[in-house]
Amino acid sequence: MYVVNVHRAKTELSRLLARVEAGEDVVIARRGEPVARLVACKPPVRRQPDVLKGKIVVPDTFFDPLPEDELTAWEGR
Repeated sequence: MYVVNVHRAKTELSRLLARVEAGEDVVIARRGEPVARLVACKPPVRRQPDVLKGKIVVPDTFFDPLPEDELTAWEGR
């Protein structure tokens, strides 16, 4: 983990981003106190449509009305 003060972080942002891209965590501190942390972002995961098609079965009873006590709990009464 690399700790840097705010002023230095502002002037060396590109270098700090390169360190983060290389897998290092960078902590930005104000007067020695940690304030923020720069970490690499994970690329978004592409969703696969119909990936579970045929693997999950929803029973017909799923659409039945809820019992009164459960409905009351969901509605917060």
